[in-house]
Amino acid sequence: MSDSALRRAMLPALAVTGVLLIAGCGTPSAVPRGPGIDGSDAVAVTRLVPLSPADKAGALVEISGLQTKGRGPKTGYSRDQFGEAWTDDSEGVLWAGNGCSTRDDILNRDLDHVEKRDKCVVVGGQFTDPYTDQAETFSKSQASDYPIDHIVPLSYSWQMGAAQWPADKRVQLANDPLNLTVTTVSVNSAKGGSGPASYLPPNKAIRCAYALRFAQVATKYALAVTSADKDMLAQQCVT
Repeated sequence: MSDSALRRAMLPALAVTGVLLIAGCGTPSAVPRGPGIDGSDAVAVTRLVPLSPADKAGALVEISGLQTKGRGPKTGYSRDQFGEAWTDDSEGVLWAGNGCSTRDDILNRDLDHVEKRDKCVVVGGQFTDPYTDQAETFSKSQASDYPIDHIVPLSYSWQMGAAQWPADKRVQLANDPLNLTVTTVSVNSAKGGSGPASYLPPNKAIRCAYALRFAQVATKYALAVTSADKDMLAQQCVT
């Protein structure tokens, strides 16, 4: 999409709302606040769900503000660069320090009819995979079938600037609920470290919500995206 086409698509949102609209974002005052963009924690308490037409218009405004640059090398990247997986010690992000792992926090948010072993450990539940729109039954005995996806992949963030971040900021990105959603192993493996120009969820109804969440994470952490990725994000929200 050309810059002029994007500006034309944005006009209804700018004229009618002037601000980004987020469906089902909850009450910010009731949500623990963290660093980053205003309202990010309110969004993080919600699951990834399809957007209304009005919210799609607002999403274009958010996406339009993203900075762009070329994708850097993957040299030096490893998952360990983003801290211990699912640590509860990622100070400054939603639910950090509550005594539960990040993975269990996300399962508790995204699953229905949650069954727990104790205060934290999720052992069962049901959900609809936002990436496929298929109903799934989660069981801890088959936990590897249900990974938690980083919407902005960690390797992507490394190539777009996280390699120069302090370690604690990388830990925050890896454990921020704004950047996380439960999915299934097949789609998680297919996505890998791809940006939006190379991968979009098979479920077309969720693509604008996915694009918006990608943009919100990038904005919160001051991450640039590639020009091709920004263009693809915008395309998902043009109705």
